[in-house]
Amino acid sequence: MKGKKSEAIGDLANQRSRLVEYISGFAVKRHETKDAFNAVRRENFMPPNMRQYAYADDAIPIWNNQTISQPSTISIMLELLEVKQGMNVLEVGSGGGYVLALLSKMVGADGKVYGVEISEELFEKSSENLAKEGIANAIVRKGDGANGWKENAPFDRVLVSCACPFIPKELFNELKEGGRIVAPVGDQHTQVMEIMMKVKGKPMKKSYEGTLFAFVPLKGRHGFK
Repeated sequence: MKGKKSEAIGDLANQRSRLVEYISGFAVKRHETKDAFNAVRRENFMPPNMRQYAYADDAIPIWNNQTISQPSTISIMLELLEVKQGMNVLEVGSGGGYVLALLSKMVGADGKVYGVEISEELFEKSSENLAKEGIANAIVRKGDGANGWKENAPFDRVLVSCACPFIPKELFNELKEGGRIVAPVGDQHTQVMEIMMKVKGKPMKKSYEGTLFAFVPLKGRHGFK
């Protein structure tokens, strides 16, 4: 039995390497992003019965009728976010914690990552998953992420991992000068990836062209009505 378990773990590691090489062909350019995907075991952030699909480039059902986004989509967001070592990063809609784990590797031991998740079940699961993966520099709390996390602001980067009708002002207010927010903005069915930067205290926006996305909708005060 022990031999079969070791074989399964080794097979997942091989699948992870192949997936990273695949997305590196078109979505990943920065070594920080590639290193993070190689370091984090995606199977630890999904239900046991779905782990065989951990390294398919697909969105996979997790808990509370939610999904873990497909790796190529996550990689696009992380590339646009341009996370660096030592940064202070907030994720809104942190789900099962997978992206928090990736971000934790990108900011390194001197950085901090904070996640806010509105679902009680996902908040609990993400806390368990991060502990299972041995992540020490990421913290999750339950709440409406669109309100930000004032106690740990300002942030160098903010990632919104759910579809929103607009980027909430509260998140921009908690952004450092020169910082950036990446968020899928649109209606409940299709969104474009929007990048908002703070330049001399003012928002400067641009969009990632050529691809439409379909994220689960933001819930809470600034979510879809």
